[in-house]
Amino acid sequence: MANAAAFETDIAVVGAGGAGLAAAIEAASYGRRVILLEKNERIGGTTGLSVGSITAACTDIQRAKGIADTLDSHFEDLSLFARDLLPKDNLELRRVQVEHAPETIAWLESMGIVFFGPMPEPPHKRPRMHNILPHARSYIYHLEKRARKLGVEILTSSRVDRLLKSGDRVTGVGYESKGVRLQIDARRAVILTAGDYSANKELKGRYLASDIADVDAINITATGDGHRLVVEAGGSIVNGEVILGPEIRFIAPLRKTIIELFPPWKPVALAMRAGMSLLPPFILRPFLMMFVTTNLQPSNALFKSGAILVNKAGQRFCDERDNPVLAIPRQPERSAWIMLDAGIAAQFSSWPNFISTAPGIAYAYLDDYKRNRRDITFEAATLEELAGKIGVPQDKLVETVKTYNAALPTGMPRLNKPPFVALGPAKSWITTTDGGARISILMEVLAADGTPIPGLYAAGSNGQGGLLLEGHGHHLGWAFTSGRIAGRSAALAGPGEQRKQDPHA
Repeated sequence: MANAAAFETDIAVVGAGGAGLAAAIEAASYGRRVILLEKNERIGGTTGLSVGSITAACTDIQRAKGIADTLDSHFEDLSLFARDLLPKDNLELRRVQVEHAPETIAWLESMGIVFFGPMPEPPHKRPRMHNILPHARSYIYHLEKRARKLGVEILTSSRVDRLLKSGDRVTGVGYESKGVRLQIDARRAVILTAGDYSANKELKGRYLASDIADVDAINITATGDGHRLVVEAGGSIVNGEVILGPEIRFIAPLRKTIIELFPPWKPVALAMRAGMSLLPPFILRPFLMMFVTTNLQPSNALFKSGAILVNKAGQRFCDERDNPVLAIPRQPERSAWIMLDAGIAAQFSSWPNFISTAPGIAYAYLDDYKRNRRDITFEAATLEELAGKIGVPQDKLVETVKTYNAALPTGMPRLNKPPFVALGPAKSWITTTDGGARISILMEVLAADGTPIPGLYAAGSNGQGGLLLEGHGHHLGWAFTSGRIAGRSAALAGPGEQRKQDPHA
């Protein structure tokens, strides 16, 4: 931004995660000048931290595997994820999500992104989970490459904190970069793609119960900047109280896995996919577990089977069957270990008792953790030895287990069969918040009277509009799909007007 002209653009996109990159690319593909602003030093957002799966029906990848599917079936299966929240779902946006998902997969493939699968994920009736190779940063690598080729200007360390307006119309953004106050005039539109608000205590306090608002976010930079701007512009947040979590999740690997070290180049991904098709199941399973680089969620069935939680002091601190996720944040280092004995461990070695779900293999059992997550799986012949391995006082852990066993009713299995296993540390996290701006199917942000706010669009978590996205691959699919629609809508709207056409056009 060396001269004054650089402070002007056709479209300003706020947030350089998956939705922002998709919006910028789509708008630039129509010949519009686009500036993409990111508050962090590195682009990627929650997309770059994700598992990397996208759930879609009727894709070429499905057809190549002989999987017969329909868009209507995918649409109906999403109700199974929504469950008691179903009345809150935005069915119009769900239809947009489902119908655009196969096109989104093809669009990503056209940029060099490679998927394997699709993999099953109940309650989906068909395998629909498309997993990226070699890892989620591949999205960012390929989308950034395409964006720059199209002339998108990407500004990092640039935090947008206000919208510029002329009358009712949004005309640009004000932002801070390295202590300097700057602004960009956007002749056509501003698109908000700044992520969710899971790390913003003020917003969580506004929409969520106080005990939930205290739970940490997986993405500590998801501070709700776009949500605040929506409200200040006269828009509203739908489903602010709906969140994914809080959940107990194991910490992610502290060191990069072998897979994470692979370059995100298409030839590498294609070679990996070809090799995977030749591997026998007993080798393929541990290979797929190498892709598990994220915070996996332990099953509540562990606690129903007698596993207990202990804190850094070696003490049990709650009833594991009564919402333990809210008790963990009150413990030292806001973490805990899940303790099992040999009897419980034996149960979690095969279906239907799994430790957690895991991308690519659907379900991970204790042997998977012993093989691929040695950083969070500890086993010992005695409680004293186990205490040493996880760094808690030996006497306290022995006393805790003794007290627990003594209090159990007659006939209930005790925690007393060696070897003993500890999984963790585990923490309570909010994965993402699902509240987003009320929007049209063109991703226009709507005012209180239901009319579009001129010049303002939102996508991804900023533009979720009441859409429910539980299950693997739906948030990421929505990020790319809604980003593309927002970019296209903004690009085709003339200066001073909103586009009133079908988003398929």
